Formats: sequence, structure tokens, C-alpha cells
Amino acid sequence: MSEVNEYYKDMVAVVTGGASGIGLALAETMLSYGAKRVILADVNDANLARETARLNTTHPGQALGIRCDVTKEEDVKEMIRQAAEFGGGRVDLLINNAGAGLSGQFAEQTNGNWEKAFALNFYGALYGIRAVLPVMRAQGGGHIVDIISGIAFFPMPYQTMYSATKAALNGLTLALRYELWDENIRLTSATPGTTATAIWDGGEAKAPPGAQSPEQSARTILEGVAKNERLVLGDEVDASSAKYCFNPEAAKQIDDYMLDVARKRRSGVWAL
Repeated sequence: MSEVNEYYKDMVAVVTGGASGIGLALAETMLSYGAKRVILADVNDANLARETARLNTTHPGQALGIRCDVTKEEDVKEMIRQAAEFGGGRVDLLINNAGAGLSGQFAEQTNGNWEKAFALNFYGALYGIRAVLPVMRAQGGGHIVDIISGIAFFPMPYQTMYSATKAALNGLTLALRYELWDENIRLTSATPGTTATAIWDGGEAKAPPGAQSPEQSARTILEGVAKNERLVLGDEVDASSAKYCFNPEAAKQIDDYMLDVARKRRSGVWAL
């Protein structure tokens, strides 16, 4: 058995946004690695029912779907309560994956738009952390993973809400990692990399050629989590972005690149 499989063996894991895309791939991959129980939390009732039933066909009794709106703290608390009950009193791993890619012109975005963006992409994870900490403390440890995005350290024009919310979540995760370290509660930030999921649907951008599958992204994330990596980078683009974006020596190059992207997007061409 590999070290990665050994890490997830008999684990009770919760994945928010778990009924589709990367969240579903994370849940299914953990079951294949030997997880004991996996809880899918999602707001999409149809996806939740279908995918939970499918997972239980191949892994009988090991998957539970719970409807949860992560923007509502009471929903998140109740979801964690049910998850711990299903897991025999345990939640070994919480993956805060629920979120949305957001774009638009800053001048047209209201305070209400910003509040909704932070409610989903930041506070949803914050509520999850608060709710699961008492469970993890009682059992002597655990692991919390917050799915951010490469945009957290490569903020893009016309994606101010997405950039800001994911940067805030990354900051929270990495700072809290050291507050909880001595309680044997690990925290990891993880980017999925450029992945072909529904996050691209209905927007101005389309998944670029060569985008990886959700399963590829899930394997990369889970391998890094098993190693207790501080920041898991989902692909080479994210790794390069993390290395260069805030490097003073690359400032001119970054300015030129971002200005070109901004001008193209302003003209209606959704450049990456």
C-alpha cells in the first residue's frame, strides 16, 4: 500500500461542493484509496442524490449526501453534526471546496455582489473550520483543506471578486495552520490547477485546451495533503504563478502581461 493510500485508509472525510466536479472527484478518489466514510455536502439536490447513490453502489454504505448551503452558518453546523454522526463521532478531514469563479467589471459590482462573493468563497470555509474544530479537538487531531485558486497569488483584471475572496481564504488558511499545529490539526491550501469543470460554464471564459480532468486534479491535491504540504499547487501554471507574481524582479513582465489581458478583456476577448 502506498503512503497516500495509507493516509486515507479508514478516514472519515467531508467535501463541500462534493456532488460535482473536483469535489466529487476528491470524494471518489478517497474512497478508492480506502476511506471509511465520505460525506458529500452540496446545494444541488439532484446531483447529490444521484452521485451519492452511485458511490454507494460501488462502496456500499460508505457515502452520505447532505444538503448544505455553505453561506449559512447554521447549515454548515448541522452538516458537520450529521457528518460526525455518520462517521462514528469522527471527522478526520474537511475539504472546503464549495465556491464559484466570479468575473465582471468592478464599477458595476455592488456591495451586495461583494457580500455574496465572500459569503460563498470565504465565509463558507470559515464556517466549516469553526464547526469542525470541536470534533477534531475531541478526537485528537484532523486535517482541514481549503481549495483556493491560482488567482489567489496571480490576481487577474475583471476578476476582482474571485481574486480577493481566494486570496483572503489563502491567508486565513496559512496563518491558521500554525495556530493549530500543536493541537495536531493540520491546515493546507490547495489550488486545483486549470481543470475542466462546470466553473467554466456560462461565463465569458471557456476551459482552455489541455485543461486537466477533475480526477487528475483530485489526485494531485490528495497527494499533497497526505504529505501535509503547506500549499498544494495543482499544475505547472499555478506553480509558476506562485513563484513569480510577487517577485520584484518580475514586476515589469507581470505589468505588461496583465495590462494586455485587461485590454483584451475590456474589448470582449476573454484572454488568459
